[in-house]
Amino acid sequence: MRAVSYAEFGGPEVLHVAEVPVPEPGPGQVRVRVAASVLHPVDLMIRSGRFPAPLPTGLPYTPGWDVAGTVDALGPSVSRLAVGAEVLGFSPWLQTTAGAHAEYILLDAAWLAPAPAGVPATEAATLPTNGLAAAQALDLLALPAGSTVLVTGAAGQVGGFVLALARATGLHATGLAGAADREFVESLGATFVPRSENPAGPFDAVVDLAVIGPSLLDLVRDGGGYVAASPPLRPEPVRGIRTFALEVQPDGTRLGELAALVAGGDIPLRVAGVYRFADAAAAHERLARGGVRGGVVIVP
Repeated sequence: MRAVSYAEFGGPEVLHVAEVPVPEPGPGQVRVRVAASVLHPVDLMIRSGRFPAPLPTGLPYTPGWDVAGTVDALGPSVSRLAVGAEVLGFSPWLQTTAGAHAEYILLDAAWLAPAPAGVPATEAATLPTNGLAAAQALDLLALPAGSTVLVTGAAGQVGGFVLALARATGLHATGLAGAADREFVESLGATFVPRSENPAGPFDAVVDLAVIGPSLLDLVRDGGGYVAASPPLRPEPVRGIRTFALEVQPDGTRLGELAALVAGGDIPLRVAGVYRFADAAAAHERLARGGVRGGVVIVP
């Protein structure tokens, strides 16, 4: 099968299309024929050799986390999925180094969910990692309906999903974003605050995706909640504020709930561009330039 690959660290020029063996599913695994996958900032960091932690296997690597596609083969003990079913999910790449920028990928059956009906694969592929990150952030906070939440980086991929889920679950969200993102933030029912201004708290919770940092705790009420974008950024609790760190995990059941919200029109999906395997370097260059509002999608 064909896959985007690199055998050395470096710039986008190290990427090439390689012929690699078609993987065979083991117990509990599903082989998915990939229709679309998505490029993430972490893919750029790993490719450049700047990832700060050891990886489970060595080069060469095929990058890519998210996948939308079709079940192609089932391993032993998999019964809840059928060959030919349209699915979506994501590979926890830092654990498996199984990349989705390939014609086929193996995933645990528990990581997969039915794709939302009528949604193109290039759009559906933007949901799994970032949608689950948003859902898991709000799940950690466990806020009752009517609570207030400040979301920084609100127009980014995860931020947009947090706003949509906040609206769907009855939370009152305030989105901190660039001035050009006002329309998007307000379209999701959130109050818009430009990055140049200080939000007026207190809030019941903060989801800090823009990595502003512990100063935001001043905007959280006593006993409220705070979610940092990653474990090293989690601040020490103060004033009874519960602090958490986002570590997105695959979860087919939760992803299925998100896919149903997409199908019902409650969660919008955004695509910034679609690139073929042979144009993977251009996709990496586009994401590296920043300012992306939507998923950078890779297709075979």
